[in-house]
Amino acid sequence: MHDTPAQAVPTPAGPRLEAPDPLGTGEADPEAAGTGESDAGGPKIVRAAGRSAGSSGTGGTAATDDVAAVDDTAAAGTPAGRAARPRRLVGMAAAGQSWFRTGFGLALGAILAWLVARTVLRLSELLTLLLLAVFIAVSLETLVGGLVRRGLRRGWSVAVVVAGFAALLAGFLALLIPPVTAAVDALTTGIPRWRRQLRDHHSTLGRLEDHYHVIEKAQQQLGSGGASEVAGGVVGAGQMVINVVTSAVIVITVTLYLMAALPTIKQFCHRFVPGSRRPRVEAVTEEILSQVGRYMLGNIATSAIAGVATFAWCAAIGVPYPAALGFFVALMDMVPIVGSTVGGIVVSLVALIVSFPVALATAAFYVGFRIAEDYLIMPRAMKFAVDVHPVVTVVAVLAGGSLLGVIGGLVAIPAAVALGIVLDEYVFPRTDAA
Repeated sequence: MHDTPAQAVPTPAGPRLEAPDPLGTGEADPEAAGTGESDAGGPKIVRAAGRSAGSSGTGGTAATDDVAAVDDTAAAGTPAGRAARPRRLVGMAAAGQSWFRTGFGLALGAILAWLVARTVLRLSELLTLLLLAVFIAVSLETLVGGLVRRGLRRGWSVAVVVAGFAALLAGFLALLIPPVTAAVDALTTGIPRWRRQLRDHHSTLGRLEDHYHVIEKAQQQLGSGGASEVAGGVVGAGQMVINVVTSAVIVITVTLYLMAALPTIKQFCHRFVPGSRRPRVEAVTEEILSQVGRYMLGNIATSAIAGVATFAWCAAIGVPYPAALGFFVALMDMVPIVGSTVGGIVVSLVALIVSFPVALATAAFYVGFRIAEDYLIMPRAMKFAVDVHPVVTVVAVLAGGSLLGVIGGLVAIPAAVALGIVLDEYVFPRTDAA
């Protein structure tokens, strides 16, 4: 008899695609076989399970590539594959926008930094004057605060301090104007006499004129454009005078406002500090202001000693204008390290009017006074003010002078004092505890 072959009964969901039997056991691969339905209800492509076990390495690689190609093709045809492609495109677009945003931000930051640096360079002169005004106001805060603690209102305290310094300035001008006026009068009366002597061949100036032809050369210079240069020099001198007067008015005005409103300004600046750290910052600020004020008082004391010593020396040996030279040396001595040296050189040059030996004696006097100031006067005057190492003083003054000139040298040591207080309060405790 012949057996009747069994008929395959189709499933309701669709035909079942049988996977081949790779091992020859007569059973289908349960992992490769599918129901013919996808998650969405459509037909599902069933890939071959593999090749024969005895296939070579090259054949295995080709089979793997074929399977991967079939997988990619199948995935591209499914709804999930079609949804993944727009997501990849959106990710690439987002990455491009991120790089563009970063590059644009960097370029914009560089342009803004360049504009800020250019603006600061243009306003460097004004910023220097404002720095000088702040320094003067902070230096005088010790005097103003002392008067306020004695019961005087702050406005009146500022007025008293300003009146005192105005009196000192008036005294300096009173000492300076008469000698300058006398020198100008001597020059105006001496010019006609010098002209007569130049034309007198028997005088010293006349013999010099015969040998060097000074008048002829001066006329040639004036005729070949020298007159315009002289006029330009006069105009430049006038502009310099106007700039000095304008700068002085700016510094005085800003200093007065800062002195009157310094407590309000400090309260406003302290509001930028979190409340939990504000008391500590206020204490550090007051310590800095106190140290700077005491340093300036000590500097004023040493400068006054230098001015009095100069006046006494010039009056004793007969150097002209002793009071004006004493006041000048006192002002120059306020600039650390180089101020007293410059003042001594100027006084020694003025002493040449008397005689060369007097000029040498004046130079020797200032050398000795400088040694006494550095090792005797300054340590005693600064004993209760600030404690700054000499190396820090020299470096600070050189750096400040190279950056801002005389004003930089003047504010260098107070800035070094403030930096030292900040380091002692915030930096060194953390490094010591680490």
